Amino acid sequence: MIRPASAVLATINEPDAVASLAPEEMTEFEGLIRRQLELIGEDPDREGLAKTPNRVAKALSWLTRGYELDPRAVIGDAVFEEDTENMVMVRDIELYSMCEHHMLPFFGRAHIAYIPNGKIVGLSKLPRVVEVFARRLQVQERLTEQIADAVQDVLDPRGVGVVIEAVHLCMMMRGVEKQSSKTITSSLRGVFRDDARTRSEFLRLAHHRSEGF
Repeated sequence: MIRPASAVLATINEPDAVASLAPEEMTEFEGLIRRQLELIGEDPDREGLAKTPNRVAKALSWLTRGYELDPRAVIGDAVFEEDTENMVMVRDIELYSMCEHHMLPFFGRAHIAYIPNGKIVGLSKLPRVVEVFARRLQVQERLTEQIADAVQDVLDPRGVGVVIEAVHLCMMMRGVEKQSSKTITSSLRGVFRDDARTRSEFLRLAHHRSEGF
C-alpha cells in the first residue's frame, strides 16, 4: 500500500518513528528476537537484555521502513518544468542499508546525476529516493538499479547516472574479514550510457574527491 506523502515525509524525518506494526505483530516480533537470544546461549531475562527484544523489533522496523515508502509519494509535487539540458548532479548522499544475505549493514555514498528533458526535481528529493530503497534488505547492485529506475520513471530525463560506493560489514566482520575493500556499482541510462563524453564527465565528477567548498 502506498502511503500518503505527508506520512512518508514524517516517517523519513523522524528518527524515532517506527513502521506501522500492529500490536500483535510487535508481540510476535519480540518473541522471535527473544528466541534468538536463547539460541545463541544468552539469558533474555537478565537485566541488560530484558528490553532488548522490544528495542530490536523497533530498530528493525525503522531500518526496513522503505517497504512502506514509494518514490513518487516521496517526490510529491517537487517536479518543475525547466528548459535546461545541463547535467544536474547530487554527490555524496550518505546511505545506510542492510545486506539481505546476512542482515548486516552496508553503508557509503550515492552519486546521482540526470540530464533534464524539460523537467527538474527539487534537489532534496534525490536523497529521499535513495532512502526509499536503502531502507530495505538489499544487495548493492539492485539498490543502484532501483534508484536509477525511479529517477527515470518520475522525470523521464534524457539520461540518468547512479554510482554507489559502499563498505559491507558482512565482509569486514565475518568471512574474509577484509577491512579496506570497497564495492562500487553504477547504473547508466540514456545519454549516460550511449554518449562517451557525457558518461566520462559523470564518472569523473562522481569519483572526484574535493576537500570542501
